[in-house]
Amino acid sequence: MRAIITGGTKGIGWAIAQKLVVAGYDLAICSRNAHDLARAEESLKSLNAQAEVLTRVADVRHKSEVLEFATFIRQQWDRVDVLINNAGIFIPGKITEEEDGILEQMVETNLYSAYHLTRAILPLMKPYRRGHIINMASIASIMAYPNGGSYSISKFGMLGFSKVLREELKPTGIKVTALIPGATWSESWAGSGFPYERLVETDDIAKIVLNILSLSDSADIEELIIRPQLGDL
Repeated sequence: MRAIITGGTKGIGWAIAQKLVVAGYDLAICSRNAHDLARAEESLKSLNAQAEVLTRVADVRHKSEVLEFATFIRQQWDRVDVLINNAGIFIPGKITEEEDGILEQMVETNLYSAYHLTRAILPLMKPYRRGHIINMASIASIMAYPNGGSYSISKFGMLGFSKVLREELKPTGIKVTALIPGATWSESWAGSGFPYERLVETDDIAKIVLNILSLSDSADIEELIIRPQLGDL
């Protein structure tokens, strides 16, 4: 089995990568940081020496780099079983006050990257009439985040993309799932003042992904909300 994870060296993406490689998946991951990719590759190979781990530096904000990542994968693999569109950024701010260009930066990273990569990878999935695309949405996909104006816009778009993709791919046998997590622990929460146990653990999201992928071909979880036990922050 082969899986692609964007933003696979930190946070939720890294937790998913570890779970999948232990489960026997070969992985292709990208990140903006070459050092992070090298460290991730070494760690993943230590978890499963038999796994193939492809890495590529890519800033998914840029369409050209997304397509270069897809071309790199197509040169190595003739089939992909799982695509996890996970890469994303959060820049706090209000629509009425944020700097010019913030909306474009978050939409390009959080939404357009998934659109372009999915279109480029589907030819490695469609001929086999099975596979799974998991899109990392957010609670901000279903409710506006205070001080998260453009982020919410980008994540509303991500959920809409996932819904449309689900309808289009039903006849192909390819599943589509939108994960909708609330506040989940990552480096971006360091220094926030919230205790670790107040947020969802990244490992919880990774466990959910593994369980979703274990379902029979006849079942698809279209959308799944995961919130901290005490609710949103």
